[in-house]
Amino acid sequence: MTSSVRLHGWLLALWFVASFGVVFFARDLQFVINGWPVGFWFAAQGSVFVFIAIVAVFAWVANRRETSNGHDDAAYAIYTRSLHRRFAAYVVCLVLLLLVLALAEQRGLGKTWVGGTFLLVTLAVYAAIGIYGRTSAASQYYVAGRNVPAVYNGMATAADWMSAASFISMAGGLYLQGFSGSGSQPGGLVYVLGWTGGFCLVALFVAPYLRELNLYTVPDYFGVRFGGRWPRAIAACAAVLCSFTYVVAQIYGVGLITSRLTGVHFEIGILLGLGGVLVCSFLGGMRAVTWTQVTQYVVLILAFLIPVSWLAYKQLGNPLAAAVYGRQLEKIASLESRLEAAPAEAQVIREYARRARDYEHRLRDVEASLESERRILRERMRALKEGHADEAALVAARRELASLPKDAQDARVIWTRAMQDNLERATPLGGLPRHAQAFAGDPEGSAEERQAFEVSRRNFLALMFCLMIGTAGLPHLLTRFYTTRTVSEARTSVVWSLLFIALLYLAAPALAVLVKYEIMSQLVGQPFDALPSWIAQWAKLDPALVSVSDVNGDRILQFAELKLGADVVMLATPELGGLPYVVSGLVAAGGLAAALSTADGLLLTIGNAVAHDFFYRGETGGAEAVRRVMLSKFVLLIVALMAAYVAAHRPADILYLVSASFSLAGAAFVPVMVLGIFWPRTNRHGAVAGMLTGLGLTAYYMAINSTALRSTLGLSGSGLWFDIQPISAGVFGVLAGAVATVLVSVVSAQLRATSGRGSVASS
Repeated sequence: MTSSVRLHGWLLALWFVASFGVVFFARDLQFVINGWPVGFWFAAQGSVFVFIAIVAVFAWVANRRETSNGHDDAAYAIYTRSLHRRFAAYVVCLVLLLLVLALAEQRGLGKTWVGGTFLLVTLAVYAAIGIYGRTSAASQYYVAGRNVPAVYNGMATAADWMSAASFISMAGGLYLQGFSGSGSQPGGLVYVLGWTGGFCLVALFVAPYLRELNLYTVPDYFGVRFGGRWPRAIAACAAVLCSFTYVVAQIYGVGLITSRLTGVHFEIGILLGLGGVLVCSFLGGMRAVTWTQVTQYVVLILAFLIPVSWLAYKQLGNPLAAAVYGRQLEKIASLESRLEAAPAEAQVIREYARRARDYEHRLRDVEASLESERRILRERMRALKEGHADEAALVAARRELASLPKDAQDARVIWTRAMQDNLERATPLGGLPRHAQAFAGDPEGSAEERQAFEVSRRNFLALMFCLMIGTAGLPHLLTRFYTTRTVSEARTSVVWSLLFIALLYLAAPALAVLVKYEIMSQLVGQPFDALPSWIAQWAKLDPALVSVSDVNGDRILQFAELKLGADVVMLATPELGGLPYVVSGLVAAGGLAAALSTADGLLLTIGNAVAHDFFYRGETGGAEAVRRVMLSKFVLLIVALMAAYVAAHRPADILYLVSASFSLAGAAFVPVMVLGIFWPRTNRHGAVAGMLTGLGLTAYYMAINSTALRSTLGLSGSGLWFDIQPISAGVFGVLAGAVATVLVSVVSAQLRATSGRGSVASS
């Protein structure tokens, strides 16, 4: 026991230094070695290597201490070899399909056929696995029969984990946010650090201990460990809340990709992708989802690495993007300096500032400004009619009049958003931070600059903490480690998971750098008439993804005149790099695989939480188990339709939705779960108090700092605590949940002891 505690302590200390320690001093680690700023390299790559080493060492040492349990039998070895052969055949067939479509495109096959073939073939494969894996047996539906080898469970976990946020949005977020985001808004490499460093906590504190209990769901743990109905019911509600937030983001990504791949409307794209999700999770549960996710991982990793490798080869002559892209950081820094000094860029910035002032003036008297706008447009239309202007001018004027806000309340919301957008773009580089700079402000500058630096670093550390803690608490991730045969394979599975995830997470910062260099060096400065066609195509699909406007009227594209959404950078990379459309189809199929794989796991988690946990009554008979499986399927279908409805309204960008669910999961589950595993005095009262306190405080902080709610309640000023942004609300929820769990556990135990002594004395 002592050696185990010592191992945990040393590995936890190494994890802390490689994450929080390096980030805290990142601004001091700006010296360059072999073309790399050391602070940037460590945050983008070095820390990931350390995290992999931590989980590998822990698994190796812990597994060596365990005696053989008889699971390495001949039948299992034959089963594993059969899986290897099937997996190899699948990879070969996928590569052949890619080559055949590439050849067919060269011979004249249309883009619609290429995109449609990718969509139909991949969905057909996922559907075939779902149909083949259909089951109503509880152990198969909930945990795939606990018969998944560690390497394949690691692959499935990686696909489950690398959602639309990882595949679609991470590289775009890094493009827009650089190292650490802009101002007090954290971003950039925080996602690489947070989403890989969290696996150290999963390996050290959660996964093997939950697997040892032979459970079906995460709320199962709360019911088994603490007893009674409330811990399980609260955990089930929390699982539904954080998973629903997460799944809405995935279905939004499904609609975005499917509509781009096939040309159908966004809402129709959501329904098409939803069919692929339901076939797997509805029919076969975890059994079908596991093997679907294995196939999806291959699609998404090939789809990500091929265009990144091509861009690296095109720019640097070496396809190993993660190893060589550091050379472009210095070039980007030089281009950033040149753009900041360019007179044309300064003209664009001044125009954005003028527009911001104009919106600010309108907001002083919204009703009068709105009426004035209507009157001006009506007079313009009357003048056009009297002057017998052409129909195009009249249509444009009518459209402008129709696009005005309907009332003063809508106008206030729309104009406030427009003012803020123009203020952000009225800064150097169109509001983007310098790519390799760690944190805003200047620690050696004025008092205002020092404050900006402290707030920026504080928010970065807070969000990284939430992403790491949330990783250790997400139910759909933890359930994946229930599917291995043994505890030792669960540990090994965490290692494989992080290795497979690292392949994409090391490439995402490379893609962001390569795309930014391509745009700054090749696209900026081009005449508007010569811009590539992909800009107009994506802008037509959704102006929030790509928008260009000749702000200063010189008919030349300036950097500040181009606005890219985070969700388009990866999807448009093949077109940006001049790759054949077959690669665009592969990228879209990869993004679809990422979104579908995570949506499968999330919907399954929600259905199981409601049917197995919320309505749990302690029955264990076979008939009751079958009834719970059928109820899980029904709930899964209803939740999928609800999530599709919410996603169709495009509530927020993917990265924000996903990040919010991490704060909710971390605050609701992790303090009580870890204390319950390692502190025997944790009791039912403490668990209930901890979960309610952590989840309630996190949800309150997010809600009270939302713009819509503050406007509705008439709240003025900032509601932030210590300037922490609401996306990192889990910082407060985790701390409050841990304190509440400990205090209530101790106090309730003392009250029971006092009551017990009083009963004995009276008797």
